[in-house]
Amino acid sequence: MPDNGWPADRIDTENAHSARIYDYILGGKDYYPADKEAGDAMSREWPALPVHMRANRDFMNRAVRWLAEEAGMRQFLDIGTGVPTSPNLHEIAQAVAPESRVVYVDNDPIVLTLSQGLLASAPEGRTAYIEADFRDPAAILDAPELRETLDLSRPVALTVIAIVHFMLDADDAVGVVRRLLEPLPSGSHLAMSIGTAEFAPEEVGRVSREYAARGMPMRLRTLDEAHEFFTGLDLVEPGIVQVHKWHPDGSGEQGIRDEDIAMYGAVARKP
Repeated sequence: MPDNGWPADRIDTENAHSARIYDYILGGKDYYPADKEAGDAMSREWPALPVHMRANRDFMNRAVRWLAEEAGMRQFLDIGTGVPTSPNLHEIAQAVAPESRVVYVDNDPIVLTLSQGLLASAPEGRTAYIEADFRDPAAILDAPELRETLDLSRPVALTVIAIVHFMLDADDAVGVVRRLLEPLPSGSHLAMSIGTAEFAPEEVGRVSREYAARGMPMRLRTLDEAHEFFTGLDLVEPGIVQVHKWHPDGSGEQGIRDEDIAMYGAVARKP
């Protein structure tokens, strides 16, 4: 163990990691020099990258608040949690309903080692963490931590934020999301953000190449391809839009140009 308590034998400190790049660009502290180098290089290619990443995080906050306040969700399954960044999902949900229950899922060992902050639930609610790969839905759905925390006879909000653009066609991202939704009952919801290059193709293309050069190839999707994730679900207004346009609350959307955002966002209900 190094001084920070992270298991050095499991964490690759020499190569950049998408979750740590995200943390660095958002102003966090849980990253390594390789992540800083990558984040700086990507921001040079597309100076709007920090704006884009912050808008994605703000979308997650608004979507979770909407799910708790408007949809009455009290159970959440968060896939691809990433490095904890306050407010975390359970903090948002439990600020609305302290009895909310949240299961976090990620396969990055650094997230596991930092997960204590994700487990600081309100006394009325509960949180749990599963170390599993998004591409293995069975490992998530069969995990005892999920079954002990969530009641799958009651609606669950499945949140898949800023992860499917790291899933290539062979990974069948749409199929994975459908398999995660399958056991969830009517009234459950899906909240997603989905990477796209439709608004700044040259700039986002350069960022994508920087990720690929570091072993993180991306699959950016069109609006039509984004719709495939929501087949059979009832989209919440305003449907699939750029993340800064989904239920804006006036706290951070001013001055954001469409070409600064490379992420679609949407929330949908399972009939």
